[in-house]
Amino acid sequence: PPGPAPGQAGRPYPPPGTGESPWPAQLTVLAAICLQLALPKRLTVGPTWLIPALEAALLIGMFVATPRQLAHEHRRRRRVALGLTAFVSAANIFSLGALTHYLLRHSTPNPRALIVAGVLIWLTNWLIFALWYWELDRGGPGARAAGHDGPPDFLFPQMADDRIHPRDWRPNFIDYLYVALTNAAAFSPTDTMPLSAMAKSVMGLQSIVSIVTIGLIVSRAVNIL
Repeated sequence: PPGPAPGQAGRPYPPPGTGESPWPAQLTVLAAICLQLALPKRLTVGPTWLIPALEAALLIGMFVATPRQLAHEHRRRRRVALGLTAFVSAANIFSLGALTHYLLRHSTPNPRALIVAGVLIWLTNWLIFALWYWELDRGGPGARAAGHDGPPDFLFPQMADDRIHPRDWRPNFIDYLYVALTNAAAFSPTDTMPLSAMAKSVMGLQSIVSIVTIGLIVSRAVNIL
């Protein structure tokens, strides 16, 4: 039966299920598609249309499975979403590797275009990991919407003090988007702490990708100036 979370006497867990709009996540996937299409061909895996096409398939699947509101678990949709998110993450890391190769070649033509590509990779890293956190925490958005939350993977500030937020507060997509942004910018957790090994691993991977990308952009920009 639901009971207080560790260290938070009186707070019921899990909180009652609450429907969540899928539109923020769908718009994030759409933004990632636009960023992938803007990458130079030499930094993409296979044809330039391959990754955007897979992301579009993910977007269509999310729309068909949850056209208006997430209210219950969609296990097949979640497996497909996690698989495609992993593939896009791997493709973005490949792009980072290709960018590293080209930026370290001092004879590379048009280095400014590669710096712009680095910014696109950083932005994609932010958006894709926001989807990771949203899909992983507590068993996924469907489980949270149905009130079937698993153990929390993240400790949000709102979970730490009943005087700040309602006792039945639960995170939404904007919360995970913010976690991904601060982790990508600070290379470490800020106000939200990872609890599970999975959350720590995923946040660590995002930090590594982000710090390498920013390091390349800054160093190359200094050389150009």
